[in-house]
Amino acid sequence: MKNYSAQNIKNIAFLGHGNSGKSTLASAVLYYSKAIERIGNTSEGTSVFDFDAEEKKRGCSVSTSVYATELGDVKLNLIDAPGLFDFAGGVSEALAAADSVIVTISGKSGLTVGAKQSFDKARAAGKAVGFFIGKLNSTHAHFYRVISALVANYGAVICPVVVPYIVDDVVVCYIDLVAKKAYTADGINLIECKYPDNNEVNQMREMLIEAVASVDEDLMEKYFGGEELTADEITKGLKLGIAGGDICPVYCGVQATGDAIKLFADSVASILPSAADSTITLESGDKVAPDEKGENALFVFKTIADPFVGKLSYFKVISGKITGDMKLKNNRTGEEERLSKVMWLKGGKQEDASEIAAGDIGSVSKLGSTVTCDTLSASGKVAVAAIDFPAPNLKTAIYPAKKGDEEKISSGLNRIMEEDPTLKVVNDTETRELVLSTLGEQHTDIVVSKLKAKFGCDVVLQKPKIAYRETIQKAVKAQGRHKKQSGGHGQFGDVWIEFEPTDSSELVFEEKVFGGAVPKNFFPAVEKGLRDSTAKGALAGYPMVGIKATLVDGSYHPVDSSEMAFKMAASIAFKEGISQANPVLLEPISTLKVLVPDDMLGDVIGDINKRRGRIIGMNPLENKIQEIIGEVPTAEMSDFSTAMRSLTQGTATFSLEFARYETVPANIAQKVIEEANKE
Repeated sequence: MKNYSAQNIKNIAFLGHGNSGKSTLASAVLYYSKAIERIGNTSEGTSVFDFDAEEKKRGCSVSTSVYATELGDVKLNLIDAPGLFDFAGGVSEALAAADSVIVTISGKSGLTVGAKQSFDKARAAGKAVGFFIGKLNSTHAHFYRVISALVANYGAVICPVVVPYIVDDVVVCYIDLVAKKAYTADGINLIECKYPDNNEVNQMREMLIEAVASVDEDLMEKYFGGEELTADEITKGLKLGIAGGDICPVYCGVQATGDAIKLFADSVASILPSAADSTITLESGDKVAPDEKGENALFVFKTIADPFVGKLSYFKVISGKITGDMKLKNNRTGEEERLSKVMWLKGGKQEDASEIAAGDIGSVSKLGSTVTCDTLSASGKVAVAAIDFPAPNLKTAIYPAKKGDEEKISSGLNRIMEEDPTLKVVNDTETRELVLSTLGEQHTDIVVSKLKAKFGCDVVLQKPKIAYRETIQKAVKAQGRHKKQSGGHGQFGDVWIEFEPTDSSELVFEEKVFGGAVPKNFFPAVEKGLRDSTAKGALAGYPMVGIKATLVDGSYHPVDSSEMAFKMAASIAFKEGISQANPVLLEPISTLKVLVPDDMLGDVIGDINKRRGRIIGMNPLENKIQEIIGEVPTAEMSDFSTAMRSLTQGTATFSLEFARYETVPANIAQKVIEEANKE
């Protein structure tokens, strides 16, 4: 593969709902460009984009992949992102590298939630967006129904470019509205046929003409003057409109057979923005265009960590030219990295490159401390804005299936997290659990599968334990007396301590001893005995909070009293006093914020109420979205992400943040105490 300048490079991401045909569409473009010998199929495990063992096993994309190909004098970097919500981190990676986005829609399934989210994310990232309505050979596939849905949702930006002529639910031919020509399709091959005089087709071309005329004054004047726009003028208008975000071109075809793929591929290679037309956002907020004459710099947007092959970093060149044996500094660590050799990406394979210029995408292996979102540059001072990855909300506790594997599991998870920034692993010192946070159940399943396949670790998954607390509700006074005689010096300590509720999360200790009943040098021992005792409460053994302890009286022996004796006496007083002070169980309460479409508001509120949640307020936002603010017991939220996925078809997003502790209702507290005392 030869080297290309940014003006002739197009980085195109394929997004959409799961099973919409993204990977197959990208494969069909590769087939048309003669990069591969046949169109791969994801479900059959033959797609060059789904090369990971997990993808082949599951028949779906679980991570982002890139394949570089040439079409005429243009280089296309096709970026295939996962469609399943559990692997949305791949969408973030794809958007970081892409200049434009093709949202793939199944003609049968229509405008799904995944397609809408893909469009919204692409627009939010400032990318040019187009649509491909595929699988038109499927039963009940309906191109014009999907077009109507697109127009209803997005208005005048929808601009048909290639449409089907349909008779009795069968595609007779495909229409290139720009050239005003019709073609029958025999796979990739097209045969020109008679242009149909059809109302639907005529309406589509009128939509195209109106869209391109609206973005250029000269075209608008010619259009209102009743003159016919030429193919070159329409192409000019499309380029202007797409670059400005005023036009979203719409294509169609059948990915699996290659029908109309030539029309699609030739068009996007011509009219979508090039790498030179796009900008990259720096950490400072400034936007810069790729500059081949600038400082050598690259941004790592994806990492593959394999225990056998090593680490492979996918990067986009920000400026300059990247070559093998080059040394660059990491902005985050300050360390210098040597790039042994740079490569083009060809799915699961790589091809050696002499250089990779600004705006292009490549890969490099075995970088030391560099991870996803790092910027490498000659000066070490260039910093690209970090990728905004979705936050994981499904928590699972991980236990080794056999003892001794703890270190292997921890090491394996760290390696997996290198390639998947949407994962989070926390070693909870309080519950003594390793807690994994993911985007969903399938995401968790992938992690477990990788731990076994790549690192030889079998694990057991459990619902994470809840970090309960205990406290008291009334003031009491208790005595603690420790006396022991066993030859020689004995042990003697005697204290009277008042216990009362307080707002502090830690024990508050005071002393009000008069007349030297307890010598001052024993006060620290008394406090130590009390603090040690708060680690395990009287009800279920959870840490105790909200207690003030005041030492008011006691007695000592001039020979037998010691620090240990008074520490023991304080512990005895604590146990005696707490049991009389109406101890109760406390549970963590979290602040919940949910963004949900208006029409699904009732279902979400109902689910929150079932979880003992309280709705504090609601705020209407743009695009018929409501923000729900509430408070819910953390113990009830373990499967909330799964419930939201089911209730809202993946449209709701939420955040959960610890707020405070509250008393557990008596009936629930009893169950928690019984379970804790069984252990």
